[in-house]
Amino acid sequence: MTTLVNNKKAHFDYEILEKYEAGIELLGFEVKSLKNSQGSLEGAYVIIRGGEAYAMNIFIPPYQENNTPKDYEPRRNRRLLMSKKEMGELANIESDRGLTVVPISIYNKSNLIKVSVAVVRGKKKFDKRETTKKRETDREVRRDFKDR
Repeated sequence: MTTLVNNKKAHFDYEILEKYEAGIELLGFEVKSLKNSQGSLEGAYVIIRGGEAYAMNIFIPPYQENNTPKDYEPRRNRRLLMSKKEMGELANIESDRGLTVVPISIYNKSNLIKVSVAVVRGKKKFDKRETTKKRETDREVRRDFKDR
């Protein structure tokens, strides 16, 4: 399992409550682009409409600019492949105030491209400061042990 694209800001901006795994519907050159670790999940989110899940605002640049169709949109909506039970759970969660569904990472699982999707709650400013302080103290402790 190789991580192709990771949403680094998600762990900082959100408190992760629950994780799901989903397939994603991609075009061939998008797969090649992802395997080169090109792309971004920053600002991406998931919506459930009409019994289907869609990943919105995922940026996947074309693999070769000259060989892509003229009407290709790098931030197009991509359908997620999930079970009906999981989509039902996400639809119920989506209706709750303060909760959002966000893609965390895109990775290889054997020959398939999968998306790790999480139910998250936004952190307040003081929570973010607390996370930063904890990270800095952990880094200092690791440095001290390394020097010994």
